[in-house]
Amino acid sequence: MNVDKTLTCADCSQSFTFTASEQDFFAERGFTEPRRCPSCRASRKASRGDSAGGGYSSGGGYSSGGGYGSGGGYGSRSGGGGSRGPREMFAATCSACGQQTEVPFRPTSGKPVYCSACFAQRRA
Repeated sequence: MNVDKTLTCADCSQSFTFTASEQDFFAERGFTEPRRCPSCRASRKASRGDSAGGGYSSGGGYSSGGGYGSGGGYGSRSGGGGSRGPREMFAATCSACGQQTEVPFRPTSGKPVYCSACFAQRRA
């Protein structure tokens, strides 16, 4: 069982608390101990121009906007991608119902392609 630790920020030399729950979270994901306090991490992230996830709140917990574990941090890159143009779609015929549809990948011969309704039905 972990206990709260007081760490010193490598940038501003301020002390900050690395809580037991944060330690558990970091250990589960194989992250190393943070070297910077939450505010220095946030300013460093802002200067890099990262927009793909939420941040780490300065209150010692996880921000409700999507910290490390709530959808937009290190593991997944959902929600960012503002520089990517519109997705190219390809015409296809559904292998199940024969309806014309568009898919976000180039269909290859010999592999089935399904419309949204048939895909959802097969997945359920």
